[in-house]
Amino acid sequence: MYKLLKQEGRAKRGEFHTVHGVIQTPVFMNVGTVAAIKGAVSTQDLQEIKTQVQLSNTYHLHVRPGDEVVKELGGLHKFMVWDKPILTDSGGFQVFSLAGLRKIKEEGVYFHSHIDGRKIFMGPEESMQIQSNLASTIAMAFDECPSSVAERSYVENSVARTTRWLKRCKKEMARLNGLEGAINPRQFLFGINQGAVFDDIRVEHAKEIAELDLDGYAIGGLAVGESHEEMYHILDVTVPHLPLKKPTYLMGVGTPANILEGVARGVDFFDCVYPSRNGRHGHLYTSQGKMNLFNQKYERDKRPIEEGCQCPACRHYSRAYIRHLLKAKEMLGMRLCVLHNLYFYNTMMEEIREALDQGRFHAYKEEKLYGMSQGQNI
Repeated sequence: MYKLLKQEGRAKRGEFHTVHGVIQTPVFMNVGTVAAIKGAVSTQDLQEIKTQVQLSNTYHLHVRPGDEVVKELGGLHKFMVWDKPILTDSGGFQVFSLAGLRKIKEEGVYFHSHIDGRKIFMGPEESMQIQSNLASTIAMAFDECPSSVAERSYVENSVARTTRWLKRCKKEMARLNGLEGAINPRQFLFGINQGAVFDDIRVEHAKEIAELDLDGYAIGGLAVGESHEEMYHILDVTVPHLPLKKPTYLMGVGTPANILEGVARGVDFFDCVYPSRNGRHGHLYTSQGKMNLFNQKYERDKRPIEEGCQCPACRHYSRAYIRHLLKAKEMLGMRLCVLHNLYFYNTMMEEIREALDQGRFHAYKEEKLYGMSQGQNI
């Protein structure tokens, strides 16, 4: 379970003890939607680039290869050969992102598969059953993610339903963990706070779900169109109403700056596709800001992506070579860029934890933000 080690202002330094090992927090979870990080990154690579937690998607794995198949093969850890923690999201975000393909009812959601169009039903119980088959370390409750521009009345009804669904998730997860054939009978369940950009709905929902004594709490429905200022404001008003001695997870966020600001507001867990997606397009994160490796000025540049970086790309290859690979559409170019970006994120989290241990997180945050704003010096 979660152990709060230290605080600096609202920022938390903790440890989350799981059946698959201890997660040092704050932590960034590397996103492997279909049980793999896009960009030809193996689980052996993840070990090398200091990954603590891998995140996979319930909906996508249910559609292909099928959660029953994964269960038959020993669960997600054995399937993808990864012995550290895995978090599976519940499929709830697909309710939001597949708006044209779904219908929401009290019992759950009717989807059409984005792959072959077949009809799928997923409710709280089904989401828990799929995640139990996948046997992840942490399962996420099934929720609806209302749009940040949705009407207040819609958001109120949606959040009330998400709470009812959460209670059903908790009951079903307890039942599944007690079954004889459960691969991971100690699977954790995190609930999700929603409420779009309405302060009072967010706060009321946070208070309500905090009473359910779950293993952790997520803040969902952010980074979906609202401004950074709105997101930070929602964190300012909401996080204080979630249990201090449970992990807090900000879903789908974000840039390095978003993460630093999130940590300052009491967030423990983050995930985002940015580092891998941007890497595949030659956009790289460094301590001096972002760089676009497609730029002509790197054609003959013998330096690594970032001086002093110990990632597999920077230890061996030049900007010029990796740029050439990207231009030639060689998969190795994408792979090296993704490895660098994930290493950058994982290393930044390591530095954040170290700064919190030493009581200098605020100073570290300001230095890091200033450094990353100096992009012209790369």
